[in-house]
Amino acid sequence: MPINIVILLLVAALIFKGKNNKASFRCLLFAIIILLLGSLAPISDRFMYVLESQHPVYEKSNKKIDYIIVLGCRHTSTQNLPATNELASCSLQRMVEALRIYNLHPEARIITSGYSAADTVSNAEKVKQALVMLGVPEHKVINENFPKDTEEEAQLISPRVQDTNAILVTNADHMPRALGYFNAQGVYPIPAPTGHWVKNIDGEKSWAYYIPSSRKLNQTTIAWYESLGLIVQWLKDLFN
Repeated sequence: MPINIVILLLVAALIFKGKNNKASFRCLLFAIIILLLGSLAPISDRFMYVLESQHPVYEKSNKKIDYIIVLGCRHTSTQNLPATNELASCSLQRMVEALRIYNLHPEARIITSGYSAADTVSNAEKVKQALVMLGVPEHKVINENFPKDTEEEAQLISPRVQDTNAILVTNADHMPRALGYFNAQGVYPIPAPTGHWVKNIDGEKSWAYYIPSSRKLNQTTIAWYESLGLIVQWLKDLFN
């Protein structure tokens, strides 16, 4: 990840300081360059757009849809907030997209997924609670409470949706890797990406667009993570 590389370079710069000032300066310089490049929107957006543009947003199909699969993300359970407020942005984006598609295809059942991590409630259950709050009948939502990552989600959900018309909902940057895991199980769901970071790659930009920002650094980090995940996925497929 860019920020991890920056930290390692800064630590190296401190270690070399006084012993090898030239090496220390180079480490510091590289750290600044990586930090700057990673936080620039023109670079970060192009990097992320490569991932997000692989699949179009979902539009209503004429064929019957059997399942809408919602991959898990994060949430924080509380005593006084509704489930919709307890979802992290990624889970909220996926839940809203699943609801949108369900309104297009009310014949479908929704499969929510994701374990509890350090929480007392699984992410699958929390997303289900939010969907039910927003009008989806409880019996139309199926929970998969135990998958800990995308690969496990694909392994556990694929047998249920085999030979059916299923839609896969996850963040646009995560979609290429998620589809890869489902395809490896012999399941080929229709992608429904959501939560796009890059909204209008070729539109007009104001001067503020070119100022480094922490948000774009975070975006670069996520794009880097997903790209590395795709490489790991390819290597696993290669040697299996």
